[in-house]
Amino acid sequence: MLAEELGPGPFALVCLFVSPAGDFHEIVSAAHGRFGGAQVMACTTAGEIGRAGYVEGRVVAVGFPTGTFSTAAVMIEELSRHDSQAFADRLVRERLALAESAPDRPNAFAFLLVDGLSLKEDILAAALSPALGGIPMFGGSAGDGVDFANTRVALNGVVAQDAAVLALVRTALPIRVFSIDHLLPTENRMVVTEADPNARIVKSINAEPAAREYARIVGKDPEQLDTFTFAAHPVVVRIGGEHHVRAIQRVTEAGELQFFSAIDEGMVLTVAEKQDIVSHLEAELTALATEETPLSILGCDCLLRRIEAEQAQVARGVSDTLSRHRVAGFSTYGEQFGPLHVNQTMTGVAFYSPEEVT
Repeated sequence: MLAEELGPGPFALVCLFVSPAGDFHEIVSAAHGRFGGAQVMACTTAGEIGRAGYVEGRVVAVGFPTGTFSTAAVMIEELSRHDSQAFADRLVRERLALAESAPDRPNAFAFLLVDGLSLKEDILAAALSPALGGIPMFGGSAGDGVDFANTRVALNGVVAQDAAVLALVRTALPIRVFSIDHLLPTENRMVVTEADPNARIVKSINAEPAAREYARIVGKDPEQLDTFTFAAHPVVVRIGGEHHVRAIQRVTEAGELQFFSAIDEGMVLTVAEKQDIVSHLEAELTALATEETPLSILGCDCLLRRIEAEQAQVARGVSDTLSRHRVAGFSTYGEQFGPLHVNQTMTGVAFYSPEEVT
């Protein structure tokens, strides 16, 4: 059924974004070989984005036809023990080979799917980016709804955890890789005074127990902190002149804060305030269509944005906006953009009609 809806192809690459409600192994096994000679990369999600915008319990497929795209996809296994330099060397070879095989397709990007519970997205993105030779990279961390228990990626029927899948894509279509967020930093700051960077855990803030101090700063009861609180009161860190979200995942039993992305002692966190998520999303996606409306957009949208929209009862507005702008993809446990692993953003690539030859 899914193959029929995607179209006849042939495809160079097919991406599957699979609800955790489905049997991931069975779905990716059935998909392997179902799309001819196409490589099939997949991940579990924290929600899907389809033709109707936000959807749940679905499998969303995105195909890259061979008539328009040339691709190469590789799996990176055992992230916890992986030799990043060895893979970077392999990535350079893959990139050069793909460029040589598709000289008439000058526009390129890299798409990364990572196990969202691996805690290795930061290291991986930083290691891969230099090997791409200037090719822009974006991606998302595989999810498991709001359970945070079992996240997986797959390539050509092989399912893995503690792993990632990277696709190199070349095309003659004009493209634009982007990252958007609707958060503005305030003057309200805090300092991480004790942390376990390997586990992304902050033990103390301003020399006080982390969860209690965070709750005090944002004006909440420390006993009532949950995912909704973290989505409503995000914190950001300044990197290279720009602010990036360091989203909080949960409070540990010891009253510590576990984050979705890299954290370390001495880091200054700034509380951010939110702009209206619907109007901001509409403005940002409209800006992608300033000169020409995209044919489609592949997007990785943070779970915390979805939670915020649901909490504010504007999920329908966000969903309609995604649908109207032809966004397909999934809700993530974090996003990759260039060498960075970020949170509470939407990263993606917009595809445009080929320029007319004169």
